[in-house]
Amino acid sequence: MVKETMKWAGEYAKKNGPIYLELDTYRYHGHSMSDPGITYRSKEEVMEVRQTRDPVEIVRNMILERGWSTDKDLKAIEKEIRARLDKEVEQIKNDPFPEPKELYTEIGATGGHYIRKVTIEGSIMPTD
Repeated sequence: MVKETMKWAGEYAKKNGPIYLELDTYRYHGHSMSDPGITYRSKEEVMEVRQTRDPVEIVRNMILERGWSTDKDLKAIEKEIRARLDKEVEQIKNDPFPEPKELYTEIGATGGHYIRKVTIEGSIMPTD
């Protein structure tokens, strides 16, 4: 849904000019280690939001309600994904740190795409 909305908004902006989008999100955790997020909201509030507004839970419930999969199958898939992620995290931790020159490689930039006042090589361009 977000992908289609952004696609529509992009086309709208190209034809009509700027558009304002407001996205309503919810943070399950606090802002930082010093803010666990439990002083200004209850566990019940967090659980209620998780059960009623979390897109992953909404899709999970839709899959189960429509009989497209079973709870057992979904848990097996989740277990497999977690194991794969754990393995990849370990690999990343053991990989060598990239060289600074790698900062601007493989970022999908082409001649037609740019960040205003920044060259592909990363140097700041003079202001107009």
